[in-house]
Amino acid sequence: MNNKVKGNLIIIGGAEDKYGDRRILKETVLLSGGNDSIILIITVATEYQKEVGNEYIDIFDQLGVKDVKVLNINDRQDANKQKYADAIYNASCVFFTGGDQLRISSILGGTLADEALLRAYEDGLLIAGTSAGASAMSQTMIVSGEDDDSPRKCTLKMAPGLGLLKGAVIDQHFAQRGRIGRLLSAIAQNPYMLGIGIDEDTAIHVMPNGCFRVIGSGAVTVLDGIHIDYTNVSELKPDQPLALTNITLHILPASYGFDMNIRQPLLTYDTKQEETSIAHL
Repeated sequence: MNNKVKGNLIIIGGAEDKYGDRRILKETVLLSGGNDSIILIITVATEYQKEVGNEYIDIFDQLGVKDVKVLNINDRQDANKQKYADAIYNASCVFFTGGDQLRISSILGGTLADEALLRAYEDGLLIAGTSAGASAMSQTMIVSGEDDDSPRKCTLKMAPGLGLLKGAVIDQHFAQRGRIGRLLSAIAQNPYMLGIGIDEDTAIHVMPNGCFRVIGSGAVTVLDGIHIDYTNVSELKPDQPLALTNITLHILPASYGFDMNIRQPLLTYDTKQEETSIAHL
């Protein structure tokens, strides 16, 4: 993590509870300023921008947020409009919806909107993303890969992401779609990175100090390949299964955390004060 960053990230594994307890979305509101939040919903990942945007407007309105706007960025010309960059910089929370993460990176990358996002994050902006919006947070993101399969060579496609989260790669809908094989493939190719698999209705709150804590009803899987002592990834033919030894795996449910600086789990995390605040939303 960059010590100059003052902002926070809420990275959601998709299918977050929108109509029940809504723990993750309530926490997003709390961290962005409560009822006085200025939440900007960015729908660039989806082809159904109007429908998705309106759904999140209704949800955050029900949670008491007074100022919720949707920013529909359709192409790179939109992303280079100064008024859109200003809207990002003036928000207290930017929320990326689901869809296709490659749309996020290919449309926003290197534009005024992208620059505003990075600058605002460094200055203290809360950035949240669900599903595709979660994958795009990392410097290198998973674009596609086989679900429910052994880790294999050349079945995984990766691309540059938004670069908000350094030293890690995110996968979402993790347990529900059986994606441990493709996350292991990503780590085999990039063993210095942490692989973070986030279940549905589960999120990590990444803080400026490089630690994260788990929120929601599922779990987060952390794969650490820094101590891999053998892999055949460079020797295989396409689609052959990988051999990997000495990978470290952590499973972390809500109230647990992880220090990405020292690559160690945090087995307790005091959330009593935050839970009291959330209960009032």
